[in-house]
Amino acid sequence: MKLKSYLKKGTIGALLLSIAIPLGVIMLSAIIYFYIYLPAATNHGESITVPDLTGIPVEELEDFLTRHELRYAVNDSAYSADHPPLAVLRQFPHAGSHVKQNRVVYVSLNRVLPPTLPLPELVERSLVNAEVVLKSLELKRGRIYYKPNPFRNLVMEMRMDGEEIKAGTRITKGSVIDLVVGDGNGPADFTIGNLVGDPLETAKFKLMGWNLYLGSVQIPADVDTTGIEIFVFKQYPAAGDSVRVGDPVDIWIGPKGYTEPEETEGEETEDNLE
Repeated sequence: MKLKSYLKKGTIGALLLSIAIPLGVIMLSAIIYFYIYLPAATNHGESITVPDLTGIPVEELEDFLTRHELRYAVNDSAYSADHPPLAVLRQFPHAGSHVKQNRVVYVSLNRVLPPTLPLPELVERSLVNAEVVLKSLELKRGRIYYKPNPFRNLVMEMRMDGEEIKAGTRITKGSVIDLVVGDGNGPADFTIGNLVGDPLETAKFKLMGWNLYLGSVQIPADVDTTGIEIFVFKQYPAAGDSVRVGDPVDIWIGPKGYTEPEETEGEETEDNLE
């Protein structure tokens, strides 16, 4: 009797019961959806290991991934001389990743034609430096030919397919570049190259490659080099003069485009009188 009176319409018990029943239905529905229906619909707890696709031709890719219950989409393209055209170079997710069934794997394909680039200047660089530059540009160092020169392993010439090739010539990535370098047994005397117009650091680098060292560095009295890039406007011995390994080279520096002022006739006369 007490329960009936407690649940009698209009009482607090009846009000609480009317609230509890809908809440119970909602909670039961949520439990069924999130813990029974959703895991079954999404294969909860089940995953597929992504295979390694590197090197697989694009025409075989769909069948290969279908067998693994996966799909693919082409993301971009790149180039590698180590793989055939239109073969997979990269993928995401990576091989070994665990993903859901029917997941899309994004792939990068190898280009049909390799990209081209201008051949960098390697002449008058060391062999080690030339090899680093070639590798960074995805070019291959081929054969090494030695030629009489006092500077061992100094690059003297670049060749491709047996022919000399100049810097700036456009070649394809992956090309093989042969190098002609000094054998270190050339004559002690040689002709010095040109430093005029070079930045100071470039001139120092050239002198090092020629096995010469920097002598005196002169700055004209009317030149302020504070905070500016410095260039060589004069050198001694001059370009084309004969020098010996280990000789010093004096240079005059100033701002870019600076030229040494010419002496006037009056100044020359005064100097002669003195």
